[in-house]
Amino acid sequence: MNQELIEKLETLKKRDIDTRSRLIKEGRLYGGYQQEMQEVHRQNAYALDKIVSTHGWPDVPKVGLEGSRAAWLIAQHAICTPGLQRKFLKQLSRAAETGDVPMKQVAFLTDRIRYNEGKPQVYGTVLDWNENGDLTCELENRERINELRANVGLPPFEQACKEHRRRVEAEGGKPPENYETYKRTAREWAESVGWR
Repeated sequence: MNQELIEKLETLKKRDIDTRSRLIKEGRLYGGYQQEMQEVHRQNAYALDKIVSTHGWPDVPKVGLEGSRAAWLIAQHAICTPGLQRKFLKQLSRAAETGDVPMKQVAFLTDRIRYNEGKPQVYGTVLDWNENGDLTCELENRERINELRANVGLPPFEQACKEHRRRVEAEGGKPPENYETYKRTAREWAESVGWR
């Protein structure tokens, strides 16, 4: 395993988690994509792209399970760089096909991209507020959702939703006061960075 690469990935992951934790403590994580968080995500995405260009995807044989999780987290949060996030999905998918990363990493990244593109999700892993103030998501195939999730090692949809809602509530997340403004702002952001 490449210890230097593992350390680089862990440093990037720590910067992401530390920034997120600070924003939670300050009560600023929810209610909009904070500029500080966006800048960390952008810098980390470019750093990961550099790593991938030199070493290939940081898979389990190269960096171990924790290192591969760090790379996935960085890719998952690269939402302000659509081209890189799509590129990461292709590389991650190839690694998953050979069994070098867990398939659920591909599921999460697939849904993240579809969510930002404004499309229904395949696995139901990205929840957002609806007009009733509930955290949920639009699914491509609701009838088969638990089967699709089981195929990639994810728990049943309702169980995962319940746990996600509990975490968001514990972190201080609340439905937007004005749903229409919230959705318009999200759509404008997605358009401004090139998702739509």
